[in-house]
Amino acid sequence: MSGRDGTTVREIEQALRRGPAHARGGASSEASPETATAEAASAKAAHGAAHRLSERMAEQGLADIGYAPVDSPFGELLLAASEQGLLRLAFPEEDSDAVLERLAARVSPRIVEAPAQLDPIRRELDEYFEGRRRSFELALDWTLVGPFGRRVLGATAKIPYGRVLTYTEVAAEAGSPRGSRAAGNALGANPIPIVVPCHRVLRGSGALGGYAGGLPRKQFLLELEGAR
Repeated sequence: MSGRDGTTVREIEQALRRGPAHARGGASSEASPETATAEAASAKAAHGAAHRLSERMAEQGLADIGYAPVDSPFGELLLAASEQGLLRLAFPEEDSDAVLERLAARVSPRIVEAPAQLDPIRRELDEYFEGRRRSFELALDWTLVGPFGRRVLGATAKIPYGRVLTYTEVAAEAGSPRGSRAAGNALGANPIPIVVPCHRVLRGSGALGGYAGGLPRKQFLLELEGAR
């Protein structure tokens, strides 16, 4: 069975399973010109068919997770959301295919590219980076976070724009006053950085501490908010 452009169902399934980067890939450099042209055309058709199928699934509510790349001052971020809310925000150096594969394994394999679904989140991020937004009004999906991590990130989400807390203070807010190291680990595993502002947590000395997105980004976000 094939689509109107000659793309087979198998090619569509492979394009969806292997991810957008593979679907956009070209032919092998060792192939003959004729073979390379045919392979490139097949890859393009498969990607186009996969994209159309993704759009149809998103429109009909057949997917459990929608994702989309969005621009930021750091480069291209990857957003993923479920019906419950924003599930994942990945920094540019994180491999998009690997992120999506982990979501498929841990949450649901029914994942499609859905820019329209993520558009409200993109707009709020744009406003934040432009200095026009001080808080996010987004629903969040905590599926990837365990009970203690949820308490830590819940306390972190309450830190006001332009303010900071220490790791010890966040641990205490989470109900574990002596658990500053565990709180730091939970912050380091935050699947929704920026929106859940783990960059607002510092060491007791005032030093930056750690940040999964890198200390230059943590410094940038704190300066953007006027906290440094």
